[in-house]
Amino acid sequence: MSTRRGVCLASRRSKWYWDSEAGVKTMNQVSEHEVKRHHQRGQSTVEIALITPLLLIALYIPADFGIAFFVGNLTQNAAREGARIGSELQMSGTAPSLYFGSTQVNTVKKAVLNRMPAFLSNKSVTVTFYDGTSCMEFIQVTAQGDYNFFLYQLMRLFGGTTPDFITISRTTQMRFTYQPYTNTDYCTTATTYGPYSS
Repeated sequence: MSTRRGVCLASRRSKWYWDSEAGVKTMNQVSEHEVKRHHQRGQSTVEIALITPLLLIALYIPADFGIAFFVGNLTQNAAREGARIGSELQMSGTAPSLYFGSTQVNTVKKAVLNRMPAFLSNKSVTVTFYDGTSCMEFIQVTAQGDYNFFLYQLMRLFGGTTPDFITISRTTQMRFTYQPYTNTDYCTTATTYGPYSS
């Protein structure tokens, strides 16, 4: 087969022409190898598009549990710090009518809520004073809130029946510093305030 500039030298799929003026071969169609390589690139793109969401979910689930564990530690620290602050508070009133009241509770509540993590919703604080005579007086602080697991939302997406959240609750007890060290028996008379929400 002849052309204006040379003679056809190739097969049906790839037509190579000898350019007599330039002294080189030219090609007017894509070779079979290049077509196959192009299709493989498209297949790889589709596979990545299908695998990426599953890979992201597999990586996020451990991170989700790690965040929940970290939030639990922060909640424990908030309760512990509130109990520490409360253990150093003075009672209201005059002797012998001394008592723990709203002044002490507000101090503890504010300290705990300011330290609770922002990841929690429906945060609340409960403060309990244990007091009496010739017994070890102490304060108990409970901090709690709701953490929304991404895994639970994902399970509901696939038809699972899981709650919207999990409640994280931490409690700390600490003895008051003003009392004699000889008071070793725990007081049993409790006065509870709360729960107070944020």
